Amino acid sequence: MERLELGVPGQIMPPADAAVRFAQRAEADGFDAVWWPDHLMGWHADTMWTPDLTPLARVQDNPHTYFDPLIMMGVVGAQTERVKVGVVVTDLIRRNPAMAAASALTLDHVTKGRAIIGLGSGEKLNVTPYGMSFEKPVARLSEGIDVMRLLWEADGPVDYRGTFHTLDKAVLGLSPYRERPPEIWTAAHGPRMLRLTGTKADGWLPTKMTAVDYGKSLTVIEQAAQDADRDPAGITPGMLGYILMGPDEETVRRLTEAPLVRALCVLLPSQVFRDLGVEPPLEGGPHGSGFHDFIPTTVERAESLRIIEAIPPQVVRHYAFCGTPAQVAEELAEYRENGLRHLVMWNITAFGDPSLAKWSFQAMNELKGLLDG
Repeated sequence: MERLELGVPGQIMPPADAAVRFAQRAEADGFDAVWWPDHLMGWHADTMWTPDLTPLARVQDNPHTYFDPLIMMGVVGAQTERVKVGVVVTDLIRRNPAMAAASALTLDHVTKGRAIIGLGSGEKLNVTPYGMSFEKPVARLSEGIDVMRLLWEADGPVDYRGTFHTLDKAVLGLSPYRERPPEIWTAAHGPRMLRLTGTKADGWLPTKMTAVDYGKSLTVIEQAAQDADRDPAGITPGMLGYILMGPDEETVRRLTEAPLVRALCVLLPSQVFRDLGVEPPLEGGPHGSGFHDFIPTTVERAESLRIIEAIPPQVVRHYAFCGTPAQVAEELAEYRENGLRHLVMWNITAFGDPSLAKWSFQAMNELKGLLDG
């Protein structure tokens, strides 16, 4: 079986020096990539960020503290030698495609070809509170990728007339560090995004689904690639996998019951909750998904408590890889059999119990050893 590449999350908050040291240690430990999320606003409501729900509230003022990922990719990429750096993921709503194309090429040079540009259709919480439109996000992403690639490939000024973007004798003179531009990986789940991945992307970065569904979705991507005369083997099947680990089953059970861990699952679509036999917590919204209906800064305390209570531990076990390191490695084996080649291991254990933070970092290395073996 082909080796599974393993990525870890980059440090998202001050001090910046610690983010560099962490990435250098990850490189020394043999990890393949360091990834940053792109958030203006975090997933947890301010009214959840209280000491009675999480000890983190005593040491961190708010749940919305994030570095800009592209800057951190450059900082870390300039001070490492081998590890790839990526964003998981940004969008082309907040970032104009021309500027995203220029930033990506700059990162390509700074990192000597090690930057990966993860793109998604966006999240409402990062868009509408800041005065931007969230209409037709998938169509906007598709067109934005076309604009980026057009500017990367053009030898001189180009014109473009799209639904969302217009280029009029536009030019981007910077060339890639090597012969090809940085890779674009897409966070795709639904049919339209899966087909977009097959026709326009270099990698795939969904969040966790069942292993069988992962294999079926990958088949859709590969077919779309073939239909577009692209080589399916050139698309890296990845995944952003939340990891919730404990030293024993009782600890794992307790972690799945933790309020902040349960609250992370609010972004799941309504249908996922229904498939698990659970009433969706955001059923009243037009989409029933945290990506489209959840703005954390607007959620009152009573609603925060209701959302947490509405998400049982079984949903956590569906959304995250839960268990001891050995159990998580065993669960991941089925995903590897269904085509997974790059796993971004997002450790959320500290959301469940901050006292396990140090242990969980050691456990991540144990998990890496099991997966490498």
